[in-house]
Amino acid sequence: MSVMFAKVRSAGTAAERSGALEVNIAVLGVTGSGKSALTVKFLTKRFIGEYDPSLEDTYSSEETVDQQPVLLKVMDTADQDGPVNCGRYLCWANAFIVVYGIDSRPSFEGCESYLEVVCLNAKAGQPEAPVVLLGNKVDMERHRQVSKAEGLSLASRFSCLFFEVSACLDFASVQHVFHEVVREVRREAERPPAVRPLFISEDKPVAGLSVPPQLTPCIRELPTPTTAKLVTVKSSRAQSKRRAPTLTLLKGFKIF
Repeated sequence: MSVMFAKVRSAGTAAERSGALEVNIAVLGVTGSGKSALTVKFLTKRFIGEYDPSLEDTYSSEETVDQQPVLLKVMDTADQDGPVNCGRYLCWANAFIVVYGIDSRPSFEGCESYLEVVCLNAKAGQPEAPVVLLGNKVDMERHRQVSKAEGLSLASRFSCLFFEVSACLDFASVQHVFHEVVREVRREAERPPAVRPLFISEDKPVAGLSVPPQLTPCIRELPTPTTAKLVTVKSSRAQSKRRAPTLTLLKGFKIF
C-alpha cells in the first residue's frame, strides 16, 4: 500500500493509470471524536493521539479491496462549529464516515446534525452516498457514555452502516470499516438504473412493427400515482340484452 501524506494532486498514480475505481471519503464528526486518529491509523497503521483540531487535509492511498485496485482519497475534516460550511465535502465525497467517541455523549449528539445534512444533500438530487456511523474509542469501555444499542438505533434511523472500533488498538477493524465503505460505493456504482414499468395502450402504433394497424400496441410509461386515474365502465341490463357478451383482449381480437 502506498500512502501520500499531502494534498491530493492530479498527477497520474498507478491506480489512476490502470482505471481503478476512485472513492472519495469524508470523515466527519465534532472535535475530539478521533477523526484524525482513525484516518492516520488506516493510512499508516500507527496511532497518534494529539492533533491540531483546526487542520484539515486530504490524503490519497492506493488500496486493494477484494483483489481489485482502488484509489482511495480521505478528507480529514476540521469543522469547528459543526456542519455549517459543509459544501466543500458534500459535493466532493461519494461516501461519509461520521465519527463519535463512545466516552463522549456530546460527540454522539453532534453526529445527528451531520447525518441530517448528508441525508438532506441526497434528497436534494445528489447521488446517494453510503454513510457509516462509527463509534470510536472502544478501548475506553470503562468510561462509556454511549451504549452500542444507542449507536445502532441512530444508524437505523438514517439507514446507514454502524461499527465500533478503537483507533489506538486494532488496525484490522479500522481497515475493515474503510474497505466496507469502498464495497458499498462499488455496489452503488454497479446498481442498474431504475426502470419504470410500461403498459400497452391501443391508441398509437409503434414504429417498426409490421402488424395490422388495428392490432398495433403503443408502449408508454405508466402514469405516476398522482396523475393516474381510475376508469370504470358502466353497463346496463338493456345493453346486455341487445349484445351478446364478449371479452375484448386487444383491439381486433374477441372471444365469443
